[in-house]
Amino acid sequence: MLDWIPTVSPLSVVLIPFIGAALIALAASRPFLRDLFCWLTPIPFFIAVLGQLPNVLAGAGGTQALVALLPGLEIGFAIKPLGMMFALLASTLWLLATPYALGYLKHAGHSNIGRFMACYAIALGAAAGIAFSENLLTLYIFYEILSISTYPLVAHSGDKTSRDGARTYIALLLVTSVGLMLPAMVWIWQATGTLSFTSGGILSGEMLSPAAGALLLVLLLFGIGKAALMPFHRWLPAAMVAPTPVSALLHAVAVVKAGVFSVLTVVLYIFGLDYIVTLATHPFMLYLAVFTMLAASLVAIQQDNLKARLAYSTVSQLAYIVTGALLAVDLAAIGGGMHMLMHGFGKITLFFCAGAIYLGSGIKTISAMDGLGRRMPVTMIAFFIGALCVIGLPPTGGFWSKLYLVTGAWSAGHYVVVGAFMLSTLLNIGYLLPPVMRAFLKPPADEQKIAKAKEAPLLCLIPLSLTALGTIVLFFAAGAAFNLLSPAIP
Repeated sequence: MLDWIPTVSPLSVVLIPFIGAALIALAASRPFLRDLFCWLTPIPFFIAVLGQLPNVLAGAGGTQALVALLPGLEIGFAIKPLGMMFALLASTLWLLATPYALGYLKHAGHSNIGRFMACYAIALGAAAGIAFSENLLTLYIFYEILSISTYPLVAHSGDKTSRDGARTYIALLLVTSVGLMLPAMVWIWQATGTLSFTSGGILSGEMLSPAAGALLLVLLLFGIGKAALMPFHRWLPAAMVAPTPVSALLHAVAVVKAGVFSVLTVVLYIFGLDYIVTLATHPFMLYLAVFTMLAASLVAIQQDNLKARLAYSTVSQLAYIVTGALLAVDLAAIGGGMHMLMHGFGKITLFFCAGAIYLGSGIKTISAMDGLGRRMPVTMIAFFIGALCVIGLPPTGGFWSKLYLVTGAWSAGHYVVVGAFMLSTLLNIGYLLPPVMRAFLKPPADEQKIAKAKEAPLLCLIPLSLTALGTIVLFFAAGAAFNLLSPAIP
């Protein structure tokens, strides 16, 4: 069905957003041309990503070696099912995030739109580089490009609060990646002579002592700071000072998904499911992920600021995916990969809605949303649908990913983890449904302010409606996602 789309090299796919970023930056002083490049760049990127799908489904994803630095140490690309899923998510949501970002920035009166959108494009190119990495070195390079390119986005407003939040953001991400992830990579290369992602993993008991393997697991999982495991999660709520399009990019499209994708990739293709369960630190890291899932939910339920509540919700939902990887059973790993997709659509919908609420009413807190549904029904219905997806209720795709996670935990005999999933889901209901209930069921506390509220501009309203619809489409298309990911599990 997709045979009409030409298949280009992995490098060509990755370069498209970077070329678009350069064009946007060069046209920054010419609004019409700048906006034209912003609108056009996601289209060839999406088509190029889609063009890789037939080969991946046929079990023949493309590979491309670029530079060999040392024996077993090279920069190169390989398109595998899990990376294909991540790239499809990023390229699809970029199509909708672009009009939303332009509409939001212009309506809110932001300046330096060219710089903002150029960095946005670079971040998507870095996400594609991560998705299509053939080895840990290539992933690391694009991982750092992603961190650096999103720093100006977090600091975009330019005030002290934004600068402080951006410093916390970049400091935690660089400290973890340079201080923990990089030494772990060097250690693995010295022990095995390679960093290539290999089905079943490249580590084994013969190559490393039990203590060395156990320590490497801790270094890599904490070193991948974008996965937001506690206590290295503070960068994520700190980044909430950024404009809402940045929050959507961080929480749904690129940054956090790069984190959990990296965790899944490391567990599957560096350690391997059979080896990882033999490590002494495996139970500790598994239950740390479970603790993060529950603790972040408890923090979220106490937040009155809507974006802060959604930020801690993201910390919790990422821990679902890390837990799925560390359960080390096929079904849970597939559930984790699917939740990367389902959460992406659900969470971008919620952040799009949070931005639309601010644009249409000036409201930032949940306690001020009483009666808002009467003035912004489209936005609040979309918020409700996005909330259902993150909670994991039908008819949204989040139902299937959470079902596979719970079923995987049950099949592995991790009944405490099953209980944690159930409790976390109840907490999800406790912090995601009250904004909807207050908006539709409570009378306005401030009649004058609610009376002035109105739906956001169409450039914001249409994308959030489409992403909400996407969560429902994924409920019926979950089988296709499952079939795509199944070959990724050795």
